[in-house]
Amino acid sequence: MKHSAFKVFAGNSHPELAEEIASLMGKPLGEAKVAKFSDGEISVNLGETVRGVDCYIVQSTCDPVNDNLMELLIMIDAMKRASAGRINAVIPYYGYARQDRKAKARDPITAKLVADMLVAAGADRVVTMDLHAAQIQGYFNIPVDHMLGMPIITKYFKDQQQDNLVIVSPDHGSVPRARKMAEPLNCPIAIVDKRRPEPNKSEIMNIIGDIKGKHCILIDDMIDTAGTITNAANALKDLGALSVRAAATHAVLSGPAIERIENSAIEELVLLNTLPIPEEKRIPKMKILSVAPLFAEAMSRIHNNETVSKLFD
Repeated sequence: MKHSAFKVFAGNSHPELAEEIASLMGKPLGEAKVAKFSDGEISVNLGETVRGVDCYIVQSTCDPVNDNLMELLIMIDAMKRASAGRINAVIPYYGYARQDRKAKARDPITAKLVADMLVAAGADRVVTMDLHAAQIQGYFNIPVDHMLGMPIITKYFKDQQQDNLVIVSPDHGSVPRARKMAEPLNCPIAIVDKRRPEPNKSEIMNIIGDIKGKHCILIDDMIDTAGTITNAANALKDLGALSVRAAATHAVLSGPAIERIENSAIEELVLLNTLPIPEEKRIPKMKILSVAPLFAEAMSRIHNNETVSKLFD
């Protein structure tokens, strides 16, 4: 997987993941100093030539979201002005994606706004994972490779060879995700019927499907304040589930998330490392799986103009 005419760079959002990806591709991280001026403005200085080179910038737009997004935009601009060959924005976690439509009058559509900013800055391609809504790919006028975290999570549970499983969607929006996971595990699905009275709050209304006496696995694209996933887990346990485990691609884990998870019926929480998870947020219930091999393979295929679709299986 070693090539000469590409370089991998990283902002400050998740350098550990970037280093792991670069190592798997047989390269050191490119030299880039991303710092701040005294007034808080972001300063970028590329320490090596990128002329005619395939450049990959690994940067999750996670907390602090605005700083990390601006770092990415400024790095793209620096590479464009330095005559880079192709500029690929590798965004394992795409921030601002939850505002992907006008839910009510005068709402912004920030997922589209960020897409426009990336294209305007000079990105030639975006590589991301588990967008909050798949149609966000259509907000871009450049190619988007939408990687899926589901195969990594499914393999983990498949290797455990546990019987009497049921995959549970914590809301109606995650039903397709639950179906895709249930198929290779050869098990049924259930759906948590919830309502959201206000942002970051959810109430369980009903459970659709048979979960009594079964081992439940809750699956979602992200865990933010953990209200949805913990409420669902507690409801499943109260209604007769033998055990409840949970899995998600993006570990946002803001506000009271860790406390809620620790005090919930969740016995194991499987997460991917699309975002950095600080040591103080790591608890014994967590199992963290790496997305680096998948991204390294995708980036290698993109560089060699090979198909990426095989990685979606």
